[in-house]
Amino acid sequence: MDESKLLKNIQLIHNSADLVFNNQDYTSATILYFKTLFCVLDYILLKKLGKAPKDHTERFRMLEESQPNLFELLDKYFKVYRDTYSISIDKQTCEEIRKNVKRIIEEYKI
Repeated sequence: MDESKLLKNIQLIHNSADLVFNNQDYTSATILYFKTLFCVLDYILLKKLGKAPKDHTERFRMLEESQPNLFELLDKYFKVYRDTYSISIDKQTCEEIRKNVKRIIEEYKI
């Protein structure tokens, strides 16, 4: 995966997440915000380490070693992502994920 593809995915998926959020489908929006977050994290790792992870396990390992603050954030919220497969996500939880994704995008100037 190259930087330009990741940047395009970040923009497209994030825009979709906002549209779904505005339609008050908070579970689907949460899934899309997480997909945005995964792309953002992969982009950060690619820029810093020269490679992007191939799956969630590798992403966690790479973040733990090179970006502990981002690892902690992902570790804290990953259960919410897993929950999207079996339960509905409320607006407050979705907004919390949304806010963190936006903060990381701004903080890392993506």
